[in-house]
Parts: sequence; structure tokens; C-alpha cells
Amino acid sequence: MLPARPFARTALLSLLAAALTLPATAAEPAWVTKSNTNAKVLLNVLAKYSPESASNLGVEGYDEQIMDLSRDQFDATNRDLRAAIAELQKRLRVETDSKVKQDLQILIDKAQDQLETAALQRKYFMPYHDLTRMMFGVVRSTLDPRIPKARQQALLVRLDKYAGLAKGHRPVTELAQERLQERLKEARKANRNLLGPYKGEIEQSINDAPTLLKGMRELLAKSELTGWEPRFAALEKQLTAYNARVKAEMLPRARVDHRLPPEVYADNLKNFGVDISPQELIAKSLTSFAEIRNQMQITANLIAKERGFKNADYRAVMLELKKQQIPAEQVMPLYAERLAALEKAARDQRVVSLPERKAVIRLATMAENAAQPAPHMSPPRLIGNTGEYGEFVLTTGMPPDASGKRLVFDDFTHQAGTWSITAHEARPGHEMQFAKMIETGVSTARAVFAFNSVNVEGWALYAEAEMQPYEPLDGQLFALQARGMRAARAFLDPMVNLGEITPEGVKVFLMQDVGLSEGMATQEVQRYTFRAPGQATSYFYGYQRLMETRQAAEVALRGRFDRQKFNDFVLAQGLVPPALLRKAVMEEFVPSQQK
Repeated sequence: MLPARPFARTALLSLLAAALTLPATAAEPAWVTKSNTNAKVLLNVLAKYSPESASNLGVEGYDEQIMDLSRDQFDATNRDLRAAIAELQKRLRVETDSKVKQDLQILIDKAQDQLETAALQRKYFMPYHDLTRMMFGVVRSTLDPRIPKARQQALLVRLDKYAGLAKGHRPVTELAQERLQERLKEARKANRNLLGPYKGEIEQSINDAPTLLKGMRELLAKSELTGWEPRFAALEKQLTAYNARVKAEMLPRARVDHRLPPEVYADNLKNFGVDISPQELIAKSLTSFAEIRNQMQITANLIAKERGFKNADYRAVMLELKKQQIPAEQVMPLYAERLAALEKAARDQRVVSLPERKAVIRLATMAENAAQPAPHMSPPRLIGNTGEYGEFVLTTGMPPDASGKRLVFDDFTHQAGTWSITAHEARPGHEMQFAKMIETGVSTARAVFAFNSVNVEGWALYAEAEMQPYEPLDGQLFALQARGMRAARAFLDPMVNLGEITPEGVKVFLMQDVGLSEGMATQEVQRYTFRAPGQATSYFYGYQRLMETRQAAEVALRGRFDRQKFNDFVLAQGLVPPALLRKAVMEEFVPSQQK
């Protein structure tokens, strides 16, 4: 998983948080060099307004800067984006190289999407900043062991600025409140009511804050930084007071109805890469789920017969297999074994060429569980990368709620459940996708600005399917379950946002018909309703589009089709949208194989 959240924070921050810029390689083609120069026009604008994200990417010169909440930035951001669009359009008019022209259009489209999304957020929503979650992300990314120690020192400067201890800076908590009151005052003058954030989001943020604050303190204590204690103490006090004020003032303004305005939800889908209507998405995925469920039942019958289970229903078989929970101390060694087995199968079966870099898997901390409950891949720093690796972060459950109750996942800590998640997050899924980009190099436009969930999640789900035939029977059942969950997401997410099913109904369906634990089902409901409405649909849709492209290539090439060459070609394209990928496959890959 590589989530983005265009509703809960500005699209500008979402893009830059997900954006990845690749270093130049020794054999970089001339068109890539030229394209990367063009990309800097837009990258510089984005970095100007989100320096934390820029430095997280490895961009030099932003490590000590923080986002500017001292004034409203809406008009300034729009001016800079429009100027960037004008400059890119000027370059497009005189460009002759087809690939550079394609990349210029990607940049222009992305900047225009940013303007449209920002306008919708401005129209409908009051500004809300989950500052504790944001600052945990900054601390975690800055103190990441993969980041050079010299760069980590900049965190002290940032802490001073956030807390208002640096000259010329006021506490960011005060500034966030001022921007909120400013927008509310403007709305009252215009006789408009701005929507608050969803009540469930506010409640979860308030609930998670102590865990995230504790996580920040633990990261700082383990670091080699000195003098952080008084800085963090001041910031911790401010954030605690800010969260109390959010509870008192923002929670009463929160929306009880989780549903977004229809044009906002449609914009979310577009930003995530889904270019069909919610109704068409629902129809396609309902049919697919029914077909996958039939495959699950066939596989469950075989397992029940093999192991002597009395109840062969796929739900009952999965419950029996889930009982094979792995002792805590054996979880990571088993995942290492799974990764090695998948890599061997990929080599032996010529599925895809594996990267040279080593893949890493680790357990999430409690604070990371709170920040991002679902298992995910933490990509490496791709600007100035000196050999750093990606990480598959295995989360273990939801953070404790207000009563102290914690919902623990049992979905990924049993023998059969370890195969597919490893293929998705590690290899040949997300981790390999980004490692290959580092090693081979693609243009910034294709790696950064073409980025969306359909591109990356489609590949990762495709990677699961590629490896399923080489897994044991019980692993294959849970590979089908994982694919069925992605199909279910593609109708449950739009249905709950269209009011066709309740959040409670979604949770029941996921637990009873898909077979998820209560904890996993809970985070799924949160994903659809406030963490990232629309994002969950991208797995199914991206997989469908990639499979369509592959099948078209197979039909064209027949006996000449080479799976490994096809998969290598797909990865070499970077994160281009499905339509551009199909064009490249049919106009470049297919002709090259017909010679």
C-alpha cells in the first residue's frame, strides 16, 4: 500500500508526499535529461509550499524549512501553479521529441489537477490540520536510519520553528487556529457554510495523539541528536493543548455524515487514477468478486479434503487456517523465508528480472500502527540515494481506543497469510517496483507526476497474481482472498460514499464474506470514509487495466509473447497511467518482439 489522502489534506501535500524523483544515471538518455529539466519547473513550485515533503524526498535546501501557516497560501499557490503551466505549455509548443512532449503533457495535466482539487477543497471545507500526525511523519522520516546523520540534525531547527522558539516564528498550533478562524469569518461574510471534517476522523485523531506523541519522543530518544528535550517538551505541550481545543471546538462542527459532496468524491477517484464512473466501477467489481469467491470455494474444497476439515465452506476453512498463528519471535524469520522463496520462484519461472538491492521487512511500532494501520511499503529516498533500500512495514493492529481496547490483526501472522502480502509489498510488488526505478532510471515526470494509486497498486496486485501459482494451496487461498478483498473495495468504497450501504454494513461484509479480522475491517472502513475515500478502488481498477494490456500483447504476439520481457518492460516505463502504458506496449514492446 502507498496511500494518498487528497481530501484530508491539500492535494499539493498529497502529491509531494507520494512524489518520487529519480537521480540521473550514467547512461541516462538525452530525452530523460531534457524531461527532468522540464519537471523541475513544477517540482520547485511544490517544494516551495511543502518543504517537509521536499526534504523527505531528498531535495537539497529544504531540510530546515517548514510549511508556512502564517498566511493563507491559496492564491499564491494558484499563481505559481498557473505560471508553471504557462511555462510548460510554452515548452510543449516547440518540443519535437515525442517522449519529452508526452512528459510535458503529464506535468501540465498534473498541475491542472492540483488547481481543480484545491478549488473544490476551498469551496466545501474548513481547513483542518492534524498537526500531531503530520509532525510524527516529519520526525519519523527525518530520523529514518536510511537518512544520513548530518541531515538528521536539521530536525532540531524544525522543532524550534514548529514550537515558535526560533526568531521570526510563532507556534504552528496558533497559526493553524488563526487560519481556521480566518476562513470561518470569510465564509460567514459570504453567507456560506463550510463543511467540517468527518466526526470519525476527528475522534480517531484525538485518540491517536498520545500514541503519536509517545512515538516521537521514543524516536528522538533513540537518535543521536542532543538538546531535543526542551524543544520537544514545548512542542508536546502545544500539541496537547491544540488537540484539546480541536476536541472542544472542532468536534462539534464535525460532519456526522461521512459522505463527501459528489464532485469531491469524483475528483478523489480521478486523482487516484480511476477514470470511470462509480456506477461502472461497482458493476465491474461485483461481478469480479463473485467469480473470485467461486475460485476461493474450489480451493477451500481441496484444502478441506487434504486436511480433513469437516466444514469445507471457504469462510470456515480460512478460520481454521488462521488458527496457525506464528509466535511473535518467529514472524520476521518466516517473512524472510517467504521473501526468499518468492524471489527463487520469480527467477526459476522467469517471472521478472529481480533488482540487485536487498529487500527489507520489519514490524511497525505502535506509533506507526496509529499513523498508518494497514501494512505498507516505505519507499527509499530517491534523490541523492546512496544505496538505501525500501522497507515492507508489517503493521500489527489498530492503536488502542479511548477505553484502551486494541484490535489486533490476525490476517498476516498465520502461515498461509504471509505469501500474498509479501508478494504485494515486497517482491515482486511495491519494493521491487521502486528498486527497479532506482537501478534503471526513468524520467521525473513518469516517476513523480504520473504517480497515482492505479499505477502502483495495480502492479502490486498483478504481482500477487503472478506469484500465486508457485505458492502452496493454503497460500493460494489467501491470495484469492486478497484479490477478492480488492474487488470488494471497488464496490464498497463507492457504495458507502454514495449512501448505498452503511459503514457498519461494510464492516460486517468484510468480516463475514471476505474473512477479515475486526481490526483489519475497521481500518478498511476508516479508509473508505475518511483516511482516503476512493483510494481503495485503485487496486482492482489498476489490476484490470494492466491485465487488459497484457492480454492485448499476448493476442498480438501469440507464441512470441515472453512474460519476463513484458514485465520488465512494464517496470521500465515508470509509473505512467494505464492508457500511456498500453500505448507503449502496443507501439514499442509488441513490434520489438515481432522482429
